[in-house]
Amino acid sequence: MKNQSREQITMRVSFVSIGGNLFLCFLKLMAGILGRSGALISDAVHSAADAVDTIIVIIGIKVASRAPDSRHPYGHERMECVAAIILSIILGVVGVGIGYAGLDKILSRSFENVEAPSMLAAAAALVAIAIKEGLYWYMRSSAKKINSDSLMAIAWHNRADALSSIGSFIGILGARAGLAILDPLVSVIICLFVIKAALSIFMGAINKMVDQACDPQIAEKIRAAAESYSGLYRLGTIRTRIFGDKIYVEMKIHLPGETTLQASTDLCFQLRQYIESQFDEVKECRVLPAPEQK
Repeated sequence: MKNQSREQITMRVSFVSIGGNLFLCFLKLMAGILGRSGALISDAVHSAADAVDTIIVIIGIKVASRAPDSRHPYGHERMECVAAIILSIILGVVGVGIGYAGLDKILSRSFENVEAPSMLAAAAALVAIAIKEGLYWYMRSSAKKINSDSLMAIAWHNRADALSSIGSFIGILGARAGLAILDPLVSVIICLFVIKAALSIFMGAINKMVDQACDPQIAEKIRAAAESYSGLYRLGTIRTRIFGDKIYVEMKIHLPGETTLQASTDLCFQLRQYIESQFDEVKECRVLPAPEQK
């Protein structure tokens, strides 16, 4: 996928996320105030924070899509990994915060003797859950389509907010039924899911920063494509490394000793063009000729 279309997808998805989160921030804040729900008011802050996080993604993708220059001859793709790392840390902090708030309420028993929220707050929590879960699946699909860790991090930020709203909804119903402890208990469980997602996104971004080899299945497809290329004598070793959302490939081909320099150069150039045209995720393929070993 070309950088332009990738950037267009990111912009569209990001603005949908920003608009949805700002709407939910206002909805939760009003419903929390009118419906006497402190949990919904706290969730409103989460939704506002998600809108800010999405702006970080927009900046990261914009920088990552810049063309190579004299100081960055290999491009700027790793800047998206930096954005994903920042967002995963923020997501982890959000998860810890949700769990800490729940534990604090349980240990201090501050959930007791609290006036029960109205059904308006419960209805607003249900609307928030539906919208947030919808945003999660929409952004998750787009993140997978363009292989974006930072967009996936934002998707999980939206799911974390949905899970938080589930906790708020259960807490509201629990308070109305005389079981207000359900709210902090659910918060502690939710924090574990959020922290797990944050660690997964963090490690994925780190792996892309340290020149890790690409997925073995993709490497096999590249090898199969090279071996099927007309005129190739024998394929040698293939090495790959991930650079942001792109892959650099280096392969060695063994040629008969009588192969002329011009024929060798032409074959390497043609094979390189073929591999780069067949795999959108391959940014550059280097083909190195070597004489056939007897």
